[in-house]
Amino acid sequence: MRLRHIEVIQALLQTAHLGTAAELLQLSVAEVEALLRDAESQLGCMLFASVRGRLQATREARELQPSINRVYDAVEPLQRLADALRFHQAPPLRLIATAPLVQQLLPQCIAALRRRFADTPCSLLSQSTRDMVQSLLLRECDLGLGLHDPEHPDIHSQPLAQGKLFLLAPHGWLQPKQKYVALQDLAGQAMIGLEGQDPLSLILASKLQSLRPSPVIQTRVQTYQMMRSLVEAGAGLAVVDPFTAAGARGSGLDICPLSPPIGVTLYALRRNGSDSSPLLEALLQLLREQAEALLAG
Repeated sequence: MRLRHIEVIQALLQTAHLGTAAELLQLSVAEVEALLRDAESQLGCMLFASVRGRLQATREARELQPSINRVYDAVEPLQRLADALRFHQAPPLRLIATAPLVQQLLPQCIAALRRRFADTPCSLLSQSTRDMVQSLLLRECDLGLGLHDPEHPDIHSQPLAQGKLFLLAPHGWLQPKQKYVALQDLAGQAMIGLEGQDPLSLILASKLQSLRPSPVIQTRVQTYQMMRSLVEAGAGLAVVDPFTAAGARGSGLDICPLSPPIGVTLYALRRNGSDSSPLLEALLQLLREQAEALLAG
């Protein structure tokens, strides 16, 4: 199939109507119908059946849909780059970060960056560090930000700031003016766990398992932000990264670092051999300053 065939099938999957699809593609109804028949002829099967004035996707069209969506996902960054070149704009800066950084660190940094580089498009996505490395290697992003070093031979990891893990607890759980909580104090406590293979949670899990009695973890969630929400709902205690803890200040929760401390490093990840730019260097400096301010607070 040609790309035009894919465009027609996607438009019909979205609209279920020849006329609306034609308007979307800026083609005539006859052209859309001809392209559809050509695609069906090449595939050797019917893709849409007319049912009460609307086009209903057949089983074959539904099977094609996930692959068509992947084609559109791959074409979209190319379209944005083409638009930038057409209007003589700088290439877009593509960022990927783990969820705590997207929520707590990046907004202020990007806002400050936009004031200095107003003409440069910028995109920000949230991914796990493992997926972030894959995106960097596939040249789908320019910079990744995470809380551990993936130690990949083709990825350069640059430390930006240092922090430590914090306990989040319901108000009143800690003693007044308590400056830290001993790890042993978590023995037997109802806690919220983190699902998956997050390196920080694995380090913490190994320490918690050595406690007697072990903490009781009956609820596991996907992100540190979800852990915070459950603590706010009274579902237990949680140990979170310092950026999530910084975002929880003023929420009414008790917040305290662990003792002995469990360190956390903010890393900037780039593909080996990738080019730098004044924009990227300015962002890295903003990240250092904003991270240090959050962690000092």
